[in-house]
Amino acid sequence: MSGSLVFQVVEQVARELTLVQLLLVAVSLLIAYRAISTIRLYYRLRHIPGPPTTGISKLWMLRNELGGRMNLVLEDITKKYGPIVRIAPNILVTNDPELVKRYLGVRSTWTRSDWYNGSRFVPNRDNIISMKDDKLHTQLRAKMAAGYSGKEVDNFEAMIDRTVLALVDLLETKYIAAGKLFDFARKAQYFTTDVISILGFSEPFGFLANDRDMYNYIALIEKIMPVVMINTAYPFLVRLQSLPIIRRLQPSHTDADGFGKVLGLVRKTAHERFGPNKTVKKDMLGAFVAHGLTMEESESEIFTQIIAGSDTTATAISATMLHIMTSPRVWTRLIAELDAAGLLARLRDSVISDAEARALPYLQAVIKEGLRIHPPVSGLNPRAVPAGGDTFRGIHLPAGTEVGWSSWGITRRTDLWGADAAEFRPERWLDAATAAPEKLREMEGLVDLVFAYGKWQCLGRNVALMELNKVFVEILRRFDLALVDPTKPWKSFSAGLFQQSDMWVRGSLRG
Repeated sequence: MSGSLVFQVVEQVARELTLVQLLLVAVSLLIAYRAISTIRLYYRLRHIPGPPTTGISKLWMLRNELGGRMNLVLEDITKKYGPIVRIAPNILVTNDPELVKRYLGVRSTWTRSDWYNGSRFVPNRDNIISMKDDKLHTQLRAKMAAGYSGKEVDNFEAMIDRTVLALVDLLETKYIAAGKLFDFARKAQYFTTDVISILGFSEPFGFLANDRDMYNYIALIEKIMPVVMINTAYPFLVRLQSLPIIRRLQPSHTDADGFGKVLGLVRKTAHERFGPNKTVKKDMLGAFVAHGLTMEESESEIFTQIIAGSDTTATAISATMLHIMTSPRVWTRLIAELDAAGLLARLRDSVISDAEARALPYLQAVIKEGLRIHPPVSGLNPRAVPAGGDTFRGIHLPAGTEVGWSSWGITRRTDLWGADAAEFRPERWLDAATAAPEKLREMEGLVDLVFAYGKWQCLGRNVALMELNKVFVEILRRFDLALVDPTKPWKSFSAGLFQQSDMWVRGSLRG
């Protein structure tokens, strides 16, 4: 039967059907299509184990992502089912670091999947996190590298020092000297947000100076991140949110508060760097502009670095400090190292240099162990298997399959870290440095995965490490801190990034 004849038959049938009948036919065809697609997806990955229903629905994954414990859930299922586990019809998760390095490697042909569409913080505009095109990502990364390295930013380290002093001054004058409790997790977030804003465009947002959540930004981010998780699970929702009728309901740069207010401040700052009377400054935004970012790209990237750069580093600070405070052995040994280096007697208005901090072996062990015991990123961040598929350790991975990672699954594997993998023990790093340098390099490579790997490694890695090198020293040499309720140390919710609060602490001045 020719194509034209088939069309004529379909047209004739359509004329004879009522509107209701046409709708029923359309719904039936849609159901049949979905059923066939589900069956096809189920069978192509049927050789990969996983929790019940994950082969036919994303609901298991979505339920756990919205439950706030996805980091722990992924660790548990990789222990139960093995190193590669199915968590959705076309999504796998792994706790095998070699597979992660394979798909993130410089020469890898794996690509970012539609999961990353949910990371577009500015509608219809990609950023360094959401960019899926490998070539465009590499070009964008090259333009931004100088800004993040600090080589083209005036007073890069001094601006971090200034913000560290603002943090300790706030804690001492408003809380510790007055005998008041404070939420350490919230203060850490104020600190990291001010750091990234002063490095980004020369002015801190003022979270520390005002000791409050400026513009209710943090509160709104905590509401938005679960929505981002839904968007990553169902990428088609991102397209729906781009519709004009939906966009009118979203935060706007003209808003007087919240997410939109910060977006407006970022847009205003970015616009000032372009045009006939442009402002020229040697900050990160200035470096981006100097290396060819457009006004729209600059706006998007500054906004993205505020969200991604502040929350992750705040988590690293809060989580590591939590473990220091609940480990008297670690606290005592760290203080002894600071004392031996002459840091306890140093003037209170000075800040340890990054170079000095890197020369303190126990401090470095504490920082690495903090990143290991509580990786600050809990999202899947999957990659898509390239055309032709791939085979890893004898397991076939069909083309188009998405494979993400369990950060907690990797950093707590007993075969990689020992029987005490669940224990915060910085000494493991010193032991390895003394007895097994090759093992130490392997351990450092594993922990460095929290910043991703290869061509996808986080550009903000050096900024984050500089903050960590300074903040613990400057807090511990000034204050003695204790959790108010060690049985309920904080509230922590995993939504790709962590949301932490109510980490109530009482402090006193060191003698």
